[in-house]
Amino acid sequence: MKIPYAKPSITKLEIDYVNDAVTNGWGEHRNSYIDRFEREFAEHLGVKYAIATSSCTGALHMGLSALGIGPGDEVILADTNWVATAAPIVHVGAQPVFVDIKPDSWCINPELVERAITKNTKAIIATHLYGNLADLREIMDVAERYGLQVIEDAAEAIGSKYFGHRAGSLGLFGVFSFHASKTISTGEGGMFVTNDATLFERVLTLSNHGREKSETRMFWPAVVGFKYKMSNIQAAMGCAQLLRIDELVGKRQETLALYKKGLLPLGNVAMNPEQHGCESGAWMPNLVVSASTDIESRDLLFACRKSGIDARDFFWPLSSLPMFETNSNMTISRSVSSRAVNLPSFFDISLEQINYVIQTVRRLVDRRGS
Repeated sequence: MKIPYAKPSITKLEIDYVNDAVTNGWGEHRNSYIDRFEREFAEHLGVKYAIATSSCTGALHMGLSALGIGPGDEVILADTNWVATAAPIVHVGAQPVFVDIKPDSWCINPELVERAITKNTKAIIATHLYGNLADLREIMDVAERYGLQVIEDAAEAIGSKYFGHRAGSLGLFGVFSFHASKTISTGEGGMFVTNDATLFERVLTLSNHGREKSETRMFWPAVVGFKYKMSNIQAAMGCAQLLRIDELVGKRQETLALYKKGLLPLGNVAMNPEQHGCESGAWMPNLVVSASTDIESRDLLFACRKSGIDARDFFWPLSSLPMFETNSNMTISRSVSSRAVNLPSFFDISLEQINYVIQTVRRLVDRRGS
């Protein structure tokens, strides 16, 4: 049996929308699906403004630039992250400051955030890791006391809710990813969202080579901007996927529940936590084996891949990567990463495949977990 890690769910609806964009989405209709995707995504999220981008990384880069964050500034984020969250901080010339994660959510620890604040700190990025929710109430309380901005990295959190609010809608701005592995996909792509009109206008200008929306002269930029626009063809696929969002999120949640039912009774493993008041969009099921066992992530990966299961590494701690300063004090992020693995989760995964993954993991844990 060969079980892939992730793949998008493409139906006739997506194909018809993309075909229409390819056939008719030119000239005066070149932005028709982009405009629709932005409008409908904002409505779904409950925010005022949305800008479709070529990637989540680009959305974050523009947001930081629009805030004026640059050389000499610091931005705090969790040590457990994909490098795409840290890279835009470096791109604007600022310094990423890593703090450890909470053991019960795998997201940024607000208490450690407060300890890391200096006179140079300008913002806090709260990443909702694998669809798990960061503790936004505590983070925003810290930010308010110190006059800082909170940015939500909701790249992995489509469908997640924090006390009834959709992930990405509570910070000054939020960013999303529509990579092929995500719950909603446009192949590649992202979204910038905010309720701040001034910030929206700045990012909108930056997204199109610095050309202001109100400018009537052709090819007349007001500032040096970026080229981070989503294509109309990608947006067409996004519109179709958004029509299916309840179905797409629901299947992810169902898959995670089945994994938990089959694996948590082992007693020496943990899976994606769901904190009080939170609802996970369950983007990626993660298995973390107890530190009391002698099982490491490489053992889990080997067992899965030997059985034809394309499991993946948990994110490496950013402080362990060669381009950043090593910090061995990140004990939780390092410990979790060394004992964790991402399990396959895609829309078309069958019950038979899920059970096969469960049986493969159980054999290893039963044999070596005591």
